[in-house]
Amino acid sequence: MISSDRRQRISTPPSHPTHATIAEWISHTALPFSVDAPDSVDSAIDALIAALGDAVELLGFGEALHGGEALLSLRNQLFQRLVAAHGYSAIAIESSFPRGQLVNEYIAGRGPADYAAIQETGFSHGFGGLDTTRELVEWMRAYNADPAHSVKLRFYGFDSPTEVIGTDSPRHVLYVALDYLAAIDGSRSHERRERIDALIGADADWENPDASMNPSLAVGLSPAAQALRVETEDLISELQIRRPELIASSDADRYWEALHYAVVARQLLNYHAELARTADDRIGRLGGIRDAMMADNLAYIVARERGRGKVLAFAHNSHLQRARIDWQLGPHLVSWWPAGAHLREMLGSRYVVIGSALGVSEPNGIEQPAPGTLEALLTSLPESGVLIPTYRGQGLPDAEIAALPIRSGSQKNPSYTVLSPASFDDFDWLAVLDSTTYSRGGWVLP
Repeated sequence: MISSDRRQRISTPPSHPTHATIAEWISHTALPFSVDAPDSVDSAIDALIAALGDAVELLGFGEALHGGEALLSLRNQLFQRLVAAHGYSAIAIESSFPRGQLVNEYIAGRGPADYAAIQETGFSHGFGGLDTTRELVEWMRAYNADPAHSVKLRFYGFDSPTEVIGTDSPRHVLYVALDYLAAIDGSRSHERRERIDALIGADADWENPDASMNPSLAVGLSPAAQALRVETEDLISELQIRRPELIASSDADRYWEALHYAVVARQLLNYHAELARTADDRIGRLGGIRDAMMADNLAYIVARERGRGKVLAFAHNSHLQRARIDWQLGPHLVSWWPAGAHLREMLGSRYVVIGSALGVSEPNGIEQPAPGTLEALLTSLPESGVLIPTYRGQGLPDAEIAALPIRSGSQKNPSYTVLSPASFDDFDWLAVLDSTTYSRGGWVLP
């Protein structure tokens, strides 16, 4: 259990330097736990939430890499505790926003009767194949089936409708808005749908995976695509100018969902247009569009859950951090603003993010951290995990932080990111685990 005096010490960020060394910071503010002892995990989570206060609406939990079994299990434990004790009603993960609706129908007891039916169609990036994802979804389905729980949980994806290689056609997201209008004003919607269908053409042209690396194969700047962008703007405009009428004819939730899907379609068409360009900053702009879509999706999700509960967002550290993403792509440094930076401006103190880190993971090619690195210092406690607030500039030794050595990366898993002095600004808290195995059901590593 976490003592009440320790909770008090971390409840408010200090207004002046209070920790002479990093070791002192760890000793005074760390909330250790054992990943094999659920009660200790729950106690650490309870202390963290008490320190955050009531203003938080969106809690981000970042993973240091894709493929860490222990981090995924901790995500599940975290969400279950947030639901049980802290008023959380939804989780959003780094998976396609439109596909997430299929998973939400499943946990609500509608749609398919078996998880296998949504394992591929309900997720992007192969996340549905992870055993921990299935365990999370099945727990949410069982929770919702219990009549004692009056507030039913919701599942969301918040990623753009794109893959690492390949991008969705805009048809599905446009159809959500068109179907909404058709239910209210069938004749006008039918004419608009015919125009949009003609401009979309074959979905395969939009979804050609080779276009990710070869702009000449992308269709996003074709005359039809340009005309489709105008049609999409007209669709958004109609939804906006008819807002009072449309909400009165349906309901507010359905209206805002249709409008958001139309905006997602606009952003997706912008992404396709960028795919077709040959500018030197093409990759950075694509990453920027994707993360801006992530942030907009999360803001929509928070607004939709407001009055029901709070939201946990789970994604790679880099998407949820506050500072720019710097990605070394061969000889080039590619940079863009992540979703976390947008959310800082959109939600302010209502957004808090926990970054994560690891000590060692042989299956992921991560060796023991070198002495003196932040990972080595944070895994020096006897427990297998620790939660710790960063509070950069409000009680930590800046000179010692700046001099921290950086640990080595992964020999196998290119998604692994290490901690650095910037991590104190990127995240409000850190969750650090001694080790992890590779994800059950994960992709094959080189």
